[in-house]
Parts: sequence; structure tokens; C-alpha cells
Amino acid sequence: MIKGINRQVVEVRDTGSECFERILFFVKPEYAGLSEGKIRERAGLAARGATQPPATRVKKSRLTEVLKVGLSMLTGVALGIVISLAVR
Repeated sequence: MIKGINRQVVEVRDTGSECFERILFFVKPEYAGLSEGKIRERAGLAARGATQPPATRVKKSRLTEVLKVGLSMLTGVALGIVISLAVR
């Protein structure tokens, strides 16, 4: 959702990318006074840099997760033993 009324938006339809159909740029208020040509030029430069979609998050391996849980359990057991011996 876009909030606010006074927003200047530049739409780039020719992205030069097979991944992106179009890109919307929201101009910062302090740059709204620049000429339309200058803003479109900068938006085009930024769009040409967007040739690939953002990298997806790498899924952690199942083995790493199991080892973390196992180590946590062992640490808890060891700590419980140390505390029970100290209380006696």
C-alpha cells in the first residue's frame, strides 16, 4: 500500500530484463525539483542494473538444524547434571 498523496512516481517499462516487466521508482521529495528528463535518465540507469531477480534465501541443511538441536539438548542435560551435583 502506498501512503501519502504527494508522491512522484517514475515507471520504467523497458527494463531490458527478461525477469522484470516494469519497475516503479518513488522519487524522494528533495529530488522532485529535478527535470523530468533527468529523473527518467537516473531511473533508466537504475533499471538497467536490475537484470536479475533478488537472490533467494539459501535454505539451511537439515543436518545443520539437527546438530544444533542435539547440541542444545546435550548442553541442557550437562548443565542439569552440574547443577544437581552442586546442590547436594
